[in-house]
Amino acid sequence: MSTTVTPHIKTATLNGVATIEIARPEKKNALTQAMYTAMADAIAAAVTAREVRALLITGQPGVFTSGNDIEDFVQRPPQGEDSPVLRFMRALLECDKPVVAAVTGAAVGIGTTMLLHCDFVYVADDARLAMPFVGLGLVPEYASSLLVPQLMGPRRAAEKLLLGDPFGAEEAVACGIANAVLPPAEVLPHARRVAERFNALPPGAVRDAKALMRAPQREQVMQAIAAEAEIFTRRLRSPEAMEAFQAFFQKRAPDFSKF
Repeated sequence: MSTTVTPHIKTATLNGVATIEIARPEKKNALTQAMYTAMADAIAAAVTAREVRALLITGQPGVFTSGNDIEDFVQRPPQGEDSPVLRFMRALLECDKPVVAAVTGAAVGIGTTMLLHCDFVYVADDARLAMPFVGLGLVPEYASSLLVPQLMGPRRAAEKLLLGDPFGAEEAVACGIANAVLPPAEVLPHARRVAERFNALPPGAVRDAKALMRAPQREQVMQAIAAEAEIFTRRLRSPEAMEAFQAFFQKRAPDFSKF
């Protein structure tokens, strides 16, 4: 087994599976730009490693990720296509090997939207997913404005993307975001067993099949990511977002009545 630890991101390769573990439990696995860079690099390394047949993305017991670290995002907003968060998005989107996600606890913001780009998603019965972008003065990202309405239908998507309503594991399975619900202690072992099944399958056929499955929507997804990123970046500097961020830091409800 090979293991690498960068700040708050742990990677290990064992039995054909490259594991990427979000490991910042003291901040509920909130993601910084440095963490996005580490994850993008880990995906790129797994893609080129001949011994890797599948990738496994997981968090800490009880929390997948609470989304972006707001303080880090305010101090280091994404700048262009080479920003760490967009590098991570492209790396996961373009990964030609199967990606399995194991989700326990909170999966907020990109913690939910990244699941749209994994091939298999297994969630604990305590999982709580949410995409609260609008409430922060922002917009949906990672093609969620395209993919969530397709999965849920426009009415339920409006609840999740406009109102930011959280939803649980059973609904995630019902709408097609996740494959199955398991007890928390069984999520990671089950996800690993699924990932290890690719050791017995021909890797070239797997890659070609995944590419064919993704091809019909590839251009639409890339266009949606680019359009969302442009508006998201602009809105990070908007008065509405500044009020939402200040309210977050001051532990109060935001006041949007003046807008």
